[in-house]
Amino acid sequence: MGRRNSKSRAPELIELDIHDLLHDGRGVGRRDGKAVFVSGALVGERVRANIVDRHKQYDEAVTLDVLVASPDRVTPRCAHFGVCGGCVLQHLDPAAQIAAKQKTLLDNLERIGGVLPKTVLPALTGDPWGYRRRGRLSARHVEKKGRVLVGFRELNGKFVADVQHCHVLDPRIGTRIESIGALISSLDARASLPQIEIAIADPTIALVLRHLEPLSSADRERLIAFAQREQFAILLQPGNNDTVHALWPEHVELSFALPGHALRLDFLPLDFIQVNGAMNERMIDHALALLDVQPDEDVLDLFCGLGNFTLPIARRARLVVGVEGEHGLVERARQNALSNGIGNAEFHVADLSVDQRNAAWATRRYDKLLLDPARAGADALIAWLPSKTLKRIVYVSCHPGSLARDAGLLVREHRFKLAAAGVMDMFPHTAHVESIAVFER
Repeated sequence: MGRRNSKSRAPELIELDIHDLLHDGRGVGRRDGKAVFVSGALVGERVRANIVDRHKQYDEAVTLDVLVASPDRVTPRCAHFGVCGGCVLQHLDPAAQIAAKQKTLLDNLERIGGVLPKTVLPALTGDPWGYRRRGRLSARHVEKKGRVLVGFRELNGKFVADVQHCHVLDPRIGTRIESIGALISSLDARASLPQIEIAIADPTIALVLRHLEPLSSADRERLIAFAQREQFAILLQPGNNDTVHALWPEHVELSFALPGHALRLDFLPLDFIQVNGAMNERMIDHALALLDVQPDEDVLDLFCGLGNFTLPIARRARLVVGVEGEHGLVERARQNALSNGIGNAEFHVADLSVDQRNAAWATRRYDKLLLDPARAGADALIAWLPSKTLKRIVYVSCHPGSLARDAGLLVREHRFKLAAAGVMDMFPHTAHVESIAVFER
């Protein structure tokens, strides 16, 4: 059954009780045995909602009134909540958010992987506000409003949310969204600047402006004046990622420190780094404690990126080998090792989605393994998992479903046991679930 156009249908109001949260933060209720996914509703609530879309297996609805409120319901801090798609859980107390994410992880492990951890790790949490050091904002010139809107996409994904202040972005950017919008509104090219990438380093704040047409000299001058006034670095992106170049200052250097490990990692504006800098430091410490690296051990770090885990591991291990599929990231990981005086880390470029068991790095003996794959997980890799000598695996995951699937494979096909698992609040107020799991022989 395809989607129906909700605009052509009169409102259909219903009352229902909410018994669960969906993976995207919507409440789940039932009406005549059919599931209804309700945005803005929380577990334990009774709500009046409007059906906005119908499907064969479920309906979709929007909360109009909360008739019986959850004790965990709070007033959202952001005036744009419910419209902007950047956050979906600001109406839920942060402690309840992380409890819901822990439940999502355990449910996925049991339902998809057929496994449960021997120990549930305490959730790793931090400041739920002003934590984002990376982000992609959309920009759209709206003729009727006479200005450019800058913000995250609305929940429906069709429009740009008209945001004045974002409470989850680093305040150095979150409080300046209006001024960024005014800047773009002042440009001749305002209709051809669809996207702004944010990269906040120590201490540089960089904006990468994607532009679809060449910029006039007047526009360049306006951008430079803004960058100098606000003390931002501005880079331009006229094409793919390789076209990014600095406008002002002439040379832009980005890095972040991991002071607990006496490290500083350099990165490029579009490189992947963890969005939540403070939580990243805590996550590294957490992962290393769980991996329990000893001075006489060799460790393999797969999907190593810039060396976010590899270089801290190098401070403890005899040898660490990092493997990553993107050439540029591997080159920067090598440079980061050199600049930090690390001589016991080596890096290799390899596509980990295909069989690498005969690669020189894969035929060596390792004591422990750290895995930090993308959302798709590591099932292809697990099929040819290197080194039968592994005593322990620590798996960092950004998707509980793929972690659960891979956990089942490690337990059933490689005879590991799932010793522990838990969640880390990398993205407060969103439905994103970051998890960590420990596997032992």
